[in-house]
Amino acid sequence: MDFNDTKEEAAFRAEARSWIAGNAPAHLAAPLASSTFGGINTGDEDPLQAAKAWQKKKADGGWACLQWPTEYGGRGATPMQSVIWSQEEGVYGKLSGTFIIGQGMCGPTLIAYASEEHKRRFLPKMASGEEIWCQLFSEPVAGSDLAGLRTKAERDGDDWVINGQKIWTSGAQHSDYGILITRTDPTVAKHKGLTMFFLDMKSPGVDIRPIKQVNGQSGFNEVYFDNVRIPDAQRLGDVGNGWQVSLTTLMNERLAIGGSIATGVPEVRELVESLNMGPGKAIDNPAVRSKLADWYAKSSGLKNTAARSLTALSKGDVPGPENSIGKLVVGGMMQDIAKFAMDIQGFGSLVMDPEVAEGNARFQAMLLRSPAIRIEGGTDQILRNIIAERVLGLPADMRADKGLPYNEIPTGS
Repeated sequence: MDFNDTKEEAAFRAEARSWIAGNAPAHLAAPLASSTFGGINTGDEDPLQAAKAWQKKKADGGWACLQWPTEYGGRGATPMQSVIWSQEEGVYGKLSGTFIIGQGMCGPTLIAYASEEHKRRFLPKMASGEEIWCQLFSEPVAGSDLAGLRTKAERDGDDWVINGQKIWTSGAQHSDYGILITRTDPTVAKHKGLTMFFLDMKSPGVDIRPIKQVNGQSGFNEVYFDNVRIPDAQRLGDVGNGWQVSLTTLMNERLAIGGSIATGVPEVRELVESLNMGPGKAIDNPAVRSKLADWYAKSSGLKNTAARSLTALSKGDVPGPENSIGKLVVGGMMQDIAKFAMDIQGFGSLVMDPEVAEGNARFQAMLLRSPAIRIEGGTDQILRNIIAERVLGLPADMRADKGLPYNEIPTGS
């Protein structure tokens, strides 16, 4: 595979580089570069406002959601042009994490299933960062088994009345809108009685409660629905076809997550080059070099797997189950790197102050946040099943509830 730019790509890269040089918030470059995993450092500026300002500037310049059609706030760019932009955006791309759920997951779902009126109303503001979106999927009793969800929607004239609870909803406290999957028919098999909607997160009856995480942050939330009314016009797809709609979201979710998470390889390389470990630097230790070689090999595999996905996208294909591979590998690798970096720091790994700690305490933050990567967007076990069954064609797991109406599936007391 030739990774060199074509003449057209080189011209696009030069244009992007020139625009970024003239418009990027250069005063944020240093703090963004020192950001720890799971958090954005924007110095004295509010991270959310800094992210919104940069996203709006990109949208005004025609550099937001590049692959979306222009009428929806995009640029109509090719997948490769989108990759080039990401490469050139560099450290400023960290500000885009605020919008990854909306632009990477909710947006493609709206493009596929929303009415033309709703596409033109909501997608441009999603692209510009003026409106933030979240994804309301997981529930306390149906985490990995998404189709086992209990949040119900009941028809009442032209509205649907929603009651239930979602959990682990990233960014709900900042969101203006969200996509929501519900159960509309409990008398059919669990995958067949689901329906997808989008809703205003400020609707009466929506209660958002941030969850305190081990790293001190509160990026996840519980969301409760108490007789929340959603117009039928905000339904995405047919009644009972919510599972099929959700697959569009999930495939894009795994592409977005797997393709956007930093692996930690450059950071650990920087650490071992500066860290004293016995006689000489840590990087001079053969065991350390062996670890680095292994992680560099995996990083190359991730890069080339992502390139295969981009090739498929450039031919008009939708993201497929193979995108589960990137997320599966990067989640475990990041956790391994964090543990290794903490181990070689010894007692110094207990220092949490970025101003004092080796590596600016990046690996302390990574160790506390990285386990979540192996859960959110599909656990390792779920992803292995998807890869086994839908990529490798291996026999499916036996499922005792297959074909049973949802309301006849035995549940614990």
